[in-house]
Amino acid sequence: MPKRLTNRKPTTSPSGLKISELAAATGVPKSTILYYLGQGLLPEPRRTSRNMAYYDPDCVERIKLIQQMQERHRLTLSEINRCLNDTERGAELGVYLELNEEVFGSIEPRRLLDAKAFCRETGLSAGQLEDLRQARLLLPLEEGRFDAEDVGMGRMYLGAFKFGIRAMDLSYYAELGEKIVDREMTLRNRMTGRLPYQKDAAATIKMVKNARMCRAYVIDRLFQHRVAAMKDLKDEPLPEREEPEPWLD
Repeated sequence: MPKRLTNRKPTTSPSGLKISELAAATGVPKSTILYYLGQGLLPEPRRTSRNMAYYDPDCVERIKLIQQMQERHRLTLSEINRCLNDTERGAELGVYLELNEEVFGSIEPRRLLDAKAFCRETGLSAGQLEDLRQARLLLPLEEGRFDAEDVGMGRMYLGAFKFGIRAMDLSYYAELGEKIVDREMTLRNRMTGRLPYQKDAAATIKMVKNARMCRAYVIDRLFQHRVAAMKDLKDEPLPEREEPEPWLD
């Protein structure tokens, strides 16, 4: 998380900003600024001696944009580099960010948990967490770091475990989901492969929305038709057992 940005404007000398002034203006540590520089995300400063360099004042807004693209749009530094330095991609940055937000959602600063904190939040044991990961039922976007959506799923899975369901019993969601996504990506590539970038991104945004509608509609309707065709709630009599705690609260 970047530090809160101050409203104080840096004093800009004719030569530009010292790295300490750039850090104060953006709330970003000097080490991070140097890392951005090494990754080609910032223009080279003007060096007046071995230990003195002055950065273009425009670097203040550039660093703020980099931080926003990382935190709100989940872009990697390599993706940000392409957006900032590729002429074609840079000119179409708006549609690129719109596509990213459609795929991942509107991302506000997130609270990310490590595995131990995740288990405390959800009530899952380390073994149950590992079972869910092996079954690909927990798929954090950052390896070993869990967000609120992961926590919600973890709590639901805990209820399922109490009901007698095992992670392997639900692994078909990942297996069939992988096949669905493969087919969706193949269709997208066939439909957009020859389009210029901006039209490709716009078409992909629409396809993402449509795919979500299809997944929800078709699977729910298949389930509804199956239930409607049942003569009774129970297809076959089951042996009597103590009634378990419901997991779909």
